Amino acid sequence: MYKHILLPTDGSPLSEVAISNGLQFAKATGAKVTGFYVMVEHQPESFEDYAPVDAKAPALEEVAKQEADKYLKVVADKARAMGIPCETYSMRHASPHQAIITFATQGGCDLIIMASHGRKGITGELVGSVTSRVITNCKIPVLVYR
Repeated sequence: MYKHILLPTDGSPLSEVAISNGLQFAKATGAKVTGFYVMVEHQPESFEDYAPVDAKAPALEEVAKQEADKYLKVVADKARAMGIPCETYSMRHASPHQAIITFATQGGCDLIIMASHGRKGITGELVGSVTSRVITNCKIPVLVYR
């Protein structure tokens, strides 16, 4: 059965539901969990976006780290309350789905449990779905909560 479950979060209410259910699943199977948050790096879209580093950059980095810590604390606190071994990690990456797949693969995870916002139609095509990209590109099983 599953021994190491990755619980990616984006801090949304739906993600918290997936975390709660993922923790119940981990408890039932005796698995450890890892909470994971991706701090999205935005790629410059034009030459004007390549502005010199200014005083705001360290402040923005700190805000991103605080946000990651806040969301991962939810995972860690719930896991601790249920007696489930838990670690948490955050990473800066331009592509959340690639970061999730890479971390899960390198971290020895054998299941990913995550939420899907269920965007369809043109919105789904334009915005894209991190979850659907993880499912499509990952060899590790993915359990999706909607």
